[in-house]
Amino acid sequence: MRRLIVVAAVAVAATGSFVYLQHTEPAWWARIWYPLRYSSIVRAHAHNYDLNPALLAAVIDQESKFRADAKSSTGAIGLMQLQPATAEGIAIRTGGSKFVLSDLYNPEINVRYGAWYLHHLLQKYRGDERLALAAYNAGQENVDRWRAKGEAVQFPETRAYVAHVERLKGIYRRAYSHELGLSG
Repeated sequence: MRRLIVVAAVAVAATGSFVYLQHTEPAWWARIWYPLRYSSIVRAHAHNYDLNPALLAAVIDQESKFRADAKSSTGAIGLMQLQPATAEGIAIRTGGSKFVLSDLYNPEINVRYGAWYLHHLLQKYRGDERLALAAYNAGQENVDRWRAKGEAVQFPETRAYVAHVERLKGIYRRAYSHELGLSG
């Protein structure tokens, strides 16, 4: 009986500690759950396209969990889950002479194109990060249609996407400020 009480007390303490860490998310804990890969690529393209590097890292985490070989059921590819048609348009707009689908699996190219696209969306929506993220997820046409009707974001999954990326942005800012060039 005494052993059962000790085991139960340890289980309650462990659960309480886990819940506390999940709620407070200290930097060391966030680094376990939200790893940062390709930090130099993220930092460089965030700088090139005047983006918050924590936002860029958050989009990558949400889109692919930093898996360069990610491919969605809808055909989106790579770290930033770019549709091939979107990426081809970006390649042309940014001075590329040819587009090769396999390039989207290259982290440097994928993040460069994705950063350019996110910057473009932020400019189009006059710096409104939430609208830019909604367009990144649901498409510009949907966001433009909602705005024209005076409506909020209509897709529940897009609202959840925007909220989650905003949350991740805070986590990456706190956990990786040095790696992302946000300190000092």
